[in-house]
Amino acid sequence: MDTIRGNNDMNNNIYNDDEEDTIFALSSGGGGASSSLGGGATAVAVIRMSGPCAFDALRELLSPHPLSGDGDYEDESNEGTEVIPKLPKARMASLRTLYDPIIGNDSPARVADGSDDINDLGSWSRRNRLRRRRDPLDSALVLTFPGPNSFTGQDIVELHCHGSRGVVKGVLDALSSLDMRKITTTAAVPATAASGTKARRMRLRPADPGEFTQRAYANGKLGLVEVEALSDLIVADTSKQRKQALQQFDGRLSRLYQGWRSELVKGLAHAEAVIDFGDDETLSFDDDDEVDSGDDVIAVADDGGMTVWGTIRPRITALREAMDRHLADASRGELLRDGLRIAIVGRPNAGKSSLLNLLAGRDAAIVSSTPGTTRDVVEVILDLGGVRCTLLDTAGVREETDGGARVAARDAHIIVGVVDASDCVRGFDAVKELIDTATSEINEDDDDTLTVAKNVLYVMNKIDLVEDSGHLSRMPPSFGISCATSEGVESFLCSLTEKALSMVSNDDDDGSDPTRSAILSVEGTEGAVITRARHRRHVEAASEALARFEHLSDQGYMALDLAAEELRLAASELGRVTGAIDVENILDVLFADFCIGK
Repeated sequence: MDTIRGNNDMNNNIYNDDEEDTIFALSSGGGGASSSLGGGATAVAVIRMSGPCAFDALRELLSPHPLSGDGDYEDESNEGTEVIPKLPKARMASLRTLYDPIIGNDSPARVADGSDDINDLGSWSRRNRLRRRRDPLDSALVLTFPGPNSFTGQDIVELHCHGSRGVVKGVLDALSSLDMRKITTTAAVPATAASGTKARRMRLRPADPGEFTQRAYANGKLGLVEVEALSDLIVADTSKQRKQALQQFDGRLSRLYQGWRSELVKGLAHAEAVIDFGDDETLSFDDDDEVDSGDDVIAVADDGGMTVWGTIRPRITALREAMDRHLADASRGELLRDGLRIAIVGRPNAGKSSLLNLLAGRDAAIVSSTPGTTRDVVEVILDLGGVRCTLLDTAGVREETDGGARVAARDAHIIVGVVDASDCVRGFDAVKELIDTATSEINEDDDDTLTVAKNVLYVMNKIDLVEDSGHLSRMPPSFGISCATSEGVESFLCSLTEKALSMVSNDDDDGSDPTRSAILSVEGTEGAVITRARHRRHVEAASEALARFEHLSDQGYMALDLAAEELRLAASELGRVTGAIDVENILDVLFADFCIGK
């Protein structure tokens, strides 16, 4: 049943100019070919609204008659009252018809002076207004999420409509037309409360990229790490990328850093106590003197009243070791998120492009019997065991070192050297020379590129054309394949997949080291890994600060202030990862990476 609102006197309107805008956007694919509408048409498109006027805008879309805020829509059986469409129950989908609030030229609602303003209908009688009906836009599933229990912490409306360009554009245009439309309070108002009722104008605008997520962050619904995880989840190409992003979105990494920061703050409090009360005081932690680092704990010796440094030092050492081990695995999480680069190199006409096409399952590169057909680097994206890999088909390595092939090999995580089985000696020599040149150009301090010499797989192609294969046994270990017959390709692909998986998984940690397990995790943070260079830089800075603390703590009371400052610095660095410390300078860059509607 529709809600009945009293016919209010709007002569003394009060407008809230400080109210936050209500934003809307297409949050899914759909909308036809226009890139501004999200790409190709889909069966269903999701349009999202968030803000204080979201429910008011929805009421306008659900009403078959104009709702002007002046009580101009009368119910036949309730003279002097206005019928307001009833909203769906919170978090329950309801099939509704959406109506276009825009008055067209052929509509009887158009007034004599040509104005389309529903709030300025001139001399039209109230009965004529009642007879006006809006054009339907679409039948859609409508969901409402009242704040603060919503994604953004604000009132949210989702419209699941048909995904054609005409429908999506019509709904978005309808929402745009509601900007500055006058409304009264959305709550039911007694008919006797006609005078002095506050009014406002809806402020609706298209959302900026990432603005929904930005509001969720601003309202405490998401932490900074969770925002980054959501970005990773949206663009995840493989199952492992999805799982890693979900683990981070679940808050595992945030809980880990918050747990570490809590330990540092506790130690800092004890250091401040010594500064305030003097070194003659004997201070210790609570009765359970142990480092809470997960399901296991690291016991701290209790001599019945240790000085504050004696109590803090084991905790700080344990945390620093935890950070160092966490950093040792940093490259794995970053590689999984960003993907691996696999360069296919070799002499001209060795079969590099044929191998690329075979692995890709399509003709991604031109194949010709003429040497030197490939001039530019051809890239193909593959999913190898859940790892996103970019295969790079390079131009043939000639006697004069080819610049493109050298750069691709230098920046690759894995190199596949393709050798013609009928000319394997020259082929192996050319690939080795290229790898040596590429390796010499790698900066030893560059953490983004691994040592390529350790990640080389040799492939001898065209083995089906070799009659005498005796000389092949004297060549370096390699895979014999034939791109023409697919012989040996499956075995090579399995080895390539294993190599990729080994670079993004921690096979060295079998759980047999209880100390490592204890200091590396806080309860509920299993599998938390660094996925971004930003995380790594802050954790490195925190670890370095703790190392300086350990050095200063050996110097006794005279260095107490300096040591406490290092604890404070380490806690601050961890806070910057999670957003607990001001990170305003990176927020604009982060949210700009989101697409509109997220």
